[in-house]
Amino acid sequence: MATEPHVTGNYPEGRPLWQWSASALRQGYLDGSITPVDAITACLERITEINPVINAFVAENTHVLQDAHASTQRYRRGQPRSNLDGIPVSIKDNLCTADMPTTWGTPALQHYRPRIDELPVSRLRASGALIVGKTNVPEFTLEGYTDNPLFGVTRNPWNTLLTPGGSSGGAAASVSAGCTPLAIGTDGGGSIRRPASHCGLAGLKPSIGSVARDKGLPPLLLDFEVVGPVARTVGDLRMLFEVLRGPNILDRHSLAAQTRQSVADAHTRASKPLRILYVPTLSAAPVDAQIARSCQSAMEHFQTMGHQVTVGEMPMDLSPVMTGWATVGQVGLAALFEQHPQWSDGASPKYLQMAQSGAQVRAPELLTLIDAVTNLRAACVDLFEQWDVIAMPSAAALPWPAEQAYPPEIDGHAVGPRGHAVFTGWVNVAGLPAISVPTPPSDEGLPIGLQLIAAYAEDDFLIELARAYENHSPWAHRWPDIL
Repeated sequence: MATEPHVTGNYPEGRPLWQWSASALRQGYLDGSITPVDAITACLERITEINPVINAFVAENTHVLQDAHASTQRYRRGQPRSNLDGIPVSIKDNLCTADMPTTWGTPALQHYRPRIDELPVSRLRASGALIVGKTNVPEFTLEGYTDNPLFGVTRNPWNTLLTPGGSSGGAAASVSAGCTPLAIGTDGGGSIRRPASHCGLAGLKPSIGSVARDKGLPPLLLDFEVVGPVARTVGDLRMLFEVLRGPNILDRHSLAAQTRQSVADAHTRASKPLRILYVPTLSAAPVDAQIARSCQSAMEHFQTMGHQVTVGEMPMDLSPVMTGWATVGQVGLAALFEQHPQWSDGASPKYLQMAQSGAQVRAPELLTLIDAVTNLRAACVDLFEQWDVIAMPSAAALPWPAEQAYPPEIDGHAVGPRGHAVFTGWVNVAGLPAISVPTPPSDEGLPIGLQLIAAYAEDDFLIELARAYENHSPWAHRWPDIL
């Protein structure tokens, strides 16, 4: 259940320090009312209290207090490195982080400690952000819930019997519970957006290439997986995104994505009447009735904001990429185990079987799927000439039991492993930016999210639209009633 912020100490906003937004922490550092040492101490105390319950963190940065002291000194000299200097951030455990475990949730990598950071992590470190630790993932980050043989199940702070989703479940749970104000995750098929929706947060899947990648784990999902921010507010999300984003010559996609407009121009466009297509269901796939009502309520807010909302179906056939989705992961695992045979040691039988299936995929079948990807990306150019934004639920199901890989039934209809995830994967295939924002909660107080999707490289416009919606229908005051 949600609670109103309670008062602990003499902090601004009447909130304990672990409930402060990244923006509020930054202001406190600048005016000298608090320091990064104060903030990281509060976060570490919160993690000690909460992590035994939710199991969001799987590794800690033993140098983070030292890093906080260094950040404090930079503020005292009036020389912070960036807006994120001194802000606590968690890192998903599939992102290579120097001298910290990067296990991918699989036994073969239990003791793997990369010598260097993956590029987005390197950018975070250079910004002065405080890397608190690594957050839990499902094995190989290929599930919509969060559990693995090394660290076990991660639980949703809003109801610890339920899942926070996946695969960025640990990241979302850490922010939702107040362990850190920010987290970075990855999204290969909805892995930021769905956990954000299940945990009452904002989560951005950037356009392919908006956040350059290099020196990371091998990709399993072609170019579908991107790195993105998770935060309680859209303003905080933008702070983190500004540090993560940007081109790098080693990632050619990142060079293509740099058609960004200024934030001011993006804000101006998002403030004008927009053509929004709301798609409440895809191909008659079932959607939980409470999610349908909540998202419809959110769309009424967009109408009140002056936008033209049309309810309809997707004006394109998504079935070629949706039916081929499993093939991509299977082929990716087959390639991974061929390139790194030792990484299959101790892997769960499910993933060994997936790899075996992937090894049997014929070249014409794979090329046909790649053609479908190319065709979808081309079709999306026409789509966004007709519409400014596509809106749809972030997930088709409310959170389900934490130990369960997926809900077997939605709204009285039997569904398969991706029945809850029908709304998200096609966006990754298309390479588009999408953001999940909270909508009115369920009758039981569980979070629900709406997904907003824009044309390729219009990440800033999308963030500004989400910020306008947040101003109209705020959610950051909602906190889970956990300890």
